[in-house]
Amino acid sequence: MSLRAVIFGAGNVGRGFLGQLFCESGYHVTFVDIDQPLIATLKERKHYTIRLVDNERTQEVQVGPVDGLLAQEEEAVAQALARATLGATAVGARALPHIAPLVAKGISQRMEQRVEHPLNIIVCENLKDAASIFRQMVAEHLPEEGKAYLATHVGFVETVIGRMVPELPPELRAQDPSLIIVEPYKELPVDQTGFVGEPPNIVGMELCENFALYTARKLYLHNAGHAVLGYLGYQRGHTLGYKALEDPFIRPILEGAMEESIRGIVARYGANEGWLREHVNDLLRRFANRALADPVLRLARDPLRKLAPNDRLVGAARTAEVAGILPLNLAWGIAGALAFDAPQDRVAQELQQLIAEQGVESVLRQICKIDPKEPLGEAILERYQRLKERRWR
Repeated sequence: MSLRAVIFGAGNVGRGFLGQLFCESGYHVTFVDIDQPLIATLKERKHYTIRLVDNERTQEVQVGPVDGLLAQEEEAVAQALARATLGATAVGARALPHIAPLVAKGISQRMEQRVEHPLNIIVCENLKDAASIFRQMVAEHLPEEGKAYLATHVGFVETVIGRMVPELPPELRAQDPSLIIVEPYKELPVDQTGFVGEPPNIVGMELCENFALYTARKLYLHNAGHAVLGYLGYQRGHTLGYKALEDPFIRPILEGAMEESIRGIVARYGANEGWLREHVNDLLRRFANRALADPVLRLARDPLRKLAPNDRLVGAARTAEVAGILPLNLAWGIAGALAFDAPQDRVAQELQQLIAEQGVESVLRQICKIDPKEPLGEAILERYQRLKERRWR
């Protein structure tokens, strides 16, 4: 049986990470997307180029064989899914409801054709419990017999994506719509309990039993670290993440925030402290990647989501409290998010409007679920005031 995979979403994660791993594992990959110029290019060339960059070298890798389908080519997409043994989504959480009917149509065809080999779908979305949520979305578009087939023949697999992929500059996209620039990092942790049948052999894929730990590591170290860089970098006038990392005001806060997260993850999940410290050292090295030129505004965008109680900043702070510490460095990150007022960020402007109308204490209570009078709330508000007054010491 030939190895075929269907990836919904041919953007940063789909093309910039999953496509490479799947093709290197021997799969023929079909991308499904709404980007007409990109899909046309993939259809014509049957391959695309990934540019791997870090501070030491640049390497171009040709990824193939690939093909492309537009999402509106529903029958062709369903047929591709009917032939596949592996799938993935990388469309963004808000787009999942739009592709669920397409996936259901492909699963219906598999059932009608009496396909017995399983289809496992790796759900690569920035959404808590994304795999189970997407499974339910797909099930809603299936009849009862389809739901029974889904339960026994289709796996929905949780993962966390660690590879950093900045937006491609418009001038490079004009030269080659399929080009993508990424860091070399190549690890794909997945929840092994989500697979139906034998898990596939995928380059870089790591089967994990305690997947909640890997989710916490990604959210409270990688994502939290990026958020601190983004929000404090913006306040200090930096445009690129690596420049914020070099800032003598920001660097100690970032390292302190990650130390608070480490202690919290160890306390809550029983993680190996040395393993987490190795990961942090690797993250700091990757954050310093000048060749990626990751913009501060990308790291900071969408502050309302990032200020949610279980997200990267407040969630990390609450986890640190489990270890019995007051997370004063993560408090800087939360304060920076509350102060983030980039004119070009629509969500940042919504946040500032809320603060103007209700006051920062009310927003802290409503959005972050932090009492302004508790120790964490007081620490955040004190730092928020310092940021507003530009007091760096």
